[in-house]
Amino acid sequence: MSATVAIVGRPNVGKSTFYNRLVGSREAIVDNTSGVTRDRLYGVSDWNGEEFIVVDTGGFVPRSEDVFEKAIRSQVDIALDEADVIVFMVDVTTGITDLDMEMTQKLRKSKKPLALVVNKVDNSQRMTDAAEFYSLGFPDLFMISSINGSGTGELLDFIVEEIRKKGQGPGLTLEEESLPKFAIIGQPNVGKSSYLNAILNEERNVVTDIAGTTRDSIHTHYKYYQKEFLLIDTAGVRKKSKVYEDLEFYSVMRAVKAIEQSDVCLLMIDATMGMERQDLSLIKIIERKKKGLVILVNKWDLVNKETNTAKDFEEEIKKRTAPFTDVPVVFISALTKQRIYKSIETALDVYKNRQKKIPTSKLNDALLPVIERTPPPSARGQYIKVKYITQVNASTPTFVFFTNFPQLVKQPYKNFLENRIRELFDFTGVIINIVFKKK
Repeated sequence: MSATVAIVGRPNVGKSTFYNRLVGSREAIVDNTSGVTRDRLYGVSDWNGEEFIVVDTGGFVPRSEDVFEKAIRSQVDIALDEADVIVFMVDVTTGITDLDMEMTQKLRKSKKPLALVVNKVDNSQRMTDAAEFYSLGFPDLFMISSINGSGTGELLDFIVEEIRKKGQGPGLTLEEESLPKFAIIGQPNVGKSSYLNAILNEERNVVTDIAGTTRDSIHTHYKYYQKEFLLIDTAGVRKKSKVYEDLEFYSVMRAVKAIEQSDVCLLMIDATMGMERQDLSLIKIIERKKKGLVILVNKWDLVNKETNTAKDFEEEIKKRTAPFTDVPVVFISALTKQRIYKSIETALDVYKNRQKKIPTSKLNDALLPVIERTPPPSARGQYIKVKYITQVNASTPTFVFFTNFPQLVKQPYKNFLENRIRELFDFTGVIINIVFKKK
C-alpha cells in the first residue's frame, strides 16, 4: 500500500513548486502571491521503486483574511492525522517567522516521520543562512531548491527510507484479504453515507446535509446473495464542532487511502453537478494504481429527464474520462434505493473481470488473425511480426506480446490491441496492461 506524504508550511514557501517536481507535472499554479493555489492537489510520485501519494496542503488555503489562525492550523492538524510522512517546508529568504514557530510547536508533538525542508537554498550564502533553522530542533533537515531540484534527491531518499521502515502495519485478516474490496469514494456531500446506509439497510453512519460529516474509513463486511465483500467507506461520525472549512482535504486524503486498499472503486458523482475536476483527478489515481472502476451517478431522481437522458449523461462522462472509456456507469438514487443493488452487481462483475485469466491458446486464436489483418506499422524500415501472446500472472490483467522488434511498437497500436482485447473478452471497468517483449 502506498504511503501518503503531506507537504505543509505557510503560504509562499515553495510547496507547489516542490509538489510539481515530485509528481512530474505543472498541476499546481505557481505564483509569488501567498495562498494563490486553491485547488485540492494530490498526485502520485515514485523514487527508487517506491511509489507514494503526495498532497500539497498549500492548495487548501481558502480565501480568508485569517489564513494563519484558521486555515494553516487546521491544515497541519489534518496532515498530522492522515499522512505517513510530513514534509515541513520553510523559506531561507525570510528566515524563521512567527508562523513557522507556531507550526513547529504543533509538529513537535507528532510521532510521524518529519523532514524539515529549507527551500530556495540555491547559493553558498543561502546555505549558510539555512543553518538558522537547526534551532527549530528537528533532527532531519534538508536544504533544497524546488525550482532547480538541488538537494531533492537526498530528501526523497529520506522519505522512501521512512516509508519502508513503516511498512504496511497491521492489516486485514487472511479471510478479509481474500474478499473483494470495494471503496466508496467521491466528493463531500455526493451521498456516500446515504448509499452505504441504503445497502446496509441501517443507520450505520450519521447522514446530514453538511458536507464532510464523515471522517474515518470504515470497512464493512457484507454478504449479498451468497457473495461476500468488504465495503470501504471514507465514513465515520464527526461532531459538527469539528467540521472545518477544508472538508475536501479530508475527503481527498481519505479517498486516496481507500483507493489503495480496494480492488474496485465506486466513484460517486452528483447528478445535479456532473463530473468535476476533482473526480477526474481521482480517476487518474485509480488508473495509476490500476484498480477497477464503476461510476455511480447519484441523485438521478432529482434530474429533469426531459432535458437529460441517461445516455447523453453517460456519453458526456466518457468524453471526460477518455481514453479510459470502457467504464460502467450506473444511475442511482441512494435516497430511493433506485439501482443500488445493481451497482453492487456491477462492482462484482468488474472484480471478476479484474481476476479474469484468458488461456494462451484462446488469446492467440482470437488475436493473431486480428494482428494479421491489421499488423503493426513498420518502423525504421523494419517489419514487425507478433509471434504469440500470453497473459501473465499480475494483480491487474497483463498481456505480453512477443515480437521481433518490441521497442518499435508505438502507443497507438497498443491502444488498438487493447480495444480488441476489450471487445473480445470483456474487461469493462478494468485497467489492462499491454507489454511487448523480444522473442
